[in-house]
Amino acid sequence: MTFDPTSAGWKQRSGQGPFTQQVGPIWVRREAEGPAGSAYGLLAEERHTNSRGVVHGGMLMTLADHVLGWMVWDAVERAACATVSLNNQFIAAVKPGDFIEMRGRIVRQTRSLIFIQGTATVNEKVVLTAEGIWKVLGVS
Repeated sequence: MTFDPTSAGWKQRSGQGPFTQQVGPIWVRREAEGPAGSAYGLLAEERHTNSRGVVHGGMLMTLADHVLGWMVWDAVERAACATVSLNNQFIAAVKPGDFIEMRGRIVRQTRSLIFIQGTATVNEKVVLTAEGIWKVLGVS
């Protein structure tokens, strides 16, 4: 049986740009207050796979970039931001039909830079970890 995000309390994240619409939808579920208070999800599909039949690493990195970027964006009250650095570690394979959940936490925030970490899981098993730095644009 295919996982149904809606019946599990997830909603499609609004404001997804053209690229995200091509790879998504990305789902969101509020779990607590603050920028890191939401979990994000992606239902892995056949179109997300590589030649080995598992979700392509680039798709997992795309998810990490979007999710951590949205958390940063919330932390800086929706000021324009850009990814400076994003490091990903692939821990386990993801198959079509898996629902990938991603959560993050801001490690450090300065006036112009935000340092953040995230973890993607499938059924509570870690499949990817990520660390990134985002720049708040227009701030030196």
